[in-house]
Amino acid sequence: MLIFPRILGHEAGEVVESVGEGVIDLQPGDHVLPSNMCDLPRINTDRGVILHDQKSRFSINGKPIFHFVGTSTFSEYTIVHVGCLAKINPLAPLDKVCVLSCGISTGLGATLNVAKLKKGSSVAVFGLGAVGLAAAEGARIAGASRIIGVYLNANRFELAKKFGVTEFVNPKDYKKPVQEVIAEMTNGGVDRSVECTGHVDAMISTFECVHDGWGVAVLVGVPHKDAVFKTSPMNELEVEKFITHEVPFSEINKAFDLMLKGEGLRCIIRMDA
Repeated sequence: MLIFPRILGHEAGEVVESVGEGVIDLQPGDHVLPSNMCDLPRINTDRGVILHDQKSRFSINGKPIFHFVGTSTFSEYTIVHVGCLAKINPLAPLDKVCVLSCGISTGLGATLNVAKLKKGSSVAVFGLGAVGLAAAEGARIAGASRIIGVYLNANRFELAKKFGVTEFVNPKDYKKPVQEVIAEMTNGGVDRSVECTGHVDAMISTFECVHDGWGVAVLVGVPHKDAVFKTSPMNELEVEKFITHEVPFSEINKAFDLMLKGEGLRCIIRMDA
C-alpha cells in the first residue's frame, strides 16, 4: 500500500526542541539519533501515523501529511515517539554520527550482537551497500578469518577490502546457485551469513550457504511484503534406514538384548502386537 503525501527520511542527527506529556527520558537540548527498529513501534513502511492514536502529526492547508517509519527526518522539524530516539553525547558531531542512526548500526549489530561471530569464524555478507559493509566491518572487528562479500557489481569489491572483506563472489560469474559456490569454497558452508539486500533470492542463498549443524544466517534486509521465502536446505531424510528391528511389547527384552549387543539402531516396540 502506497501512502502519500508523506515526509520520508529515516537517518538523522537531531536536537530535541520540546517534549510531550509524560516524557521523562529526554529534555529540550538533548542530542538524539532516531531509530526505526526499536521494540515499541517496530518498523512498518505502510504505517503513516503515530502508533498509539493512529493519527498524523503533520499537515498542510488542513490536510494530513503522513509519517514514515516513525521518524520522517527529511524536514527541519519532525515529531518522533520517544521510543524511537537514542540520546547521544552532545560532543559528537551530528553531521557525522547521523549515519549511525540506521544503516551502519544495523549492519554492525547484525554481526556483533546477533550472529555473535567468534574469532576465526567464516562469514558471507550478501550485499555490499552501507549496511553490508557495516556487517563486514563488524565481522572484521570480531576477528573473522574469512569474510566473503557477495555482490552483483564488481566495482564495489575494491572498496569492500577496506571493511575487511577478504574474498568476493559475483553471482553473475557462475552458472550454479551462489550458495553452492560458497559451500564449495568453505568445505560445507560458512559459520555465519548476513543478508543485507532485502531480496528474497538473496535471503534464500544466505540461509542455504551456512554449514549444516552449526551455521547461523541473519536476515537484515526488509523484503517486499508480498514476497515469499521458500527453501529446502536439508536433503531428504530416509527414516527407514534407522529402523533395524521391530518386536511386540511382549518381547521388549529382546529389544534390550539387540541394543546391548550393538546389533540394532532403532527397534520399534509395537504396543498392539
